Amino acid sequence: MAQSNYLLKLQDKVLKYPFGKKIFSRMFASQAPYFKSIKPHIVTLEENFCQVLIPKRKAVHNHIGTVHAIAICNGLEMAMGAMTEASLPKHLRWLPKGMDVNYLAKSTTDITCEAKIDPAKWQEGDVSVEVRALDSKGTVVVDGEIRLWVSLKPQK
Repeated sequence: MAQSNYLLKLQDKVLKYPFGKKIFSRMFASQAPYFKSIKPHIVTLEENFCQVLIPKRKAVHNHIGTVHAIAICNGLEMAMGAMTEASLPKHLRWLPKGMDVNYLAKSTTDITCEAKIDPAKWQEGDVSVEVRALDSKGTVVVDGEIRLWVSLKPQK
């Protein structure tokens, strides 16, 4: 099925190459340099849903050897940003307003960050995106929401 969104089109194009997922993940992460600090891998990107993997490695550890909460928030923001760019109707634009997260369990493995939204929510005003982070056993270690301000793009 042909994609109509620019980010989904780019993903389709890049995935045809060897190491396409790795290349696409690096391309997207380069849009916000702090994303690169967690060495993220976009596992799934489709309209209204995204999964980003954060490998557990020393550079993202906290003082007790688990994945640092801020690294997880970084992954959640990347998942939300990619999902939003792949999903938002073309006549709208967005800005993040805030993030509320709950730390539920220790993050002792690789972490998968997810962002999802009901497509009916894409309209002007305050929009809430559901986010969560899971360890490799499927335990939710962080959940919450990222709030967006969605408005009309200015006419050119």
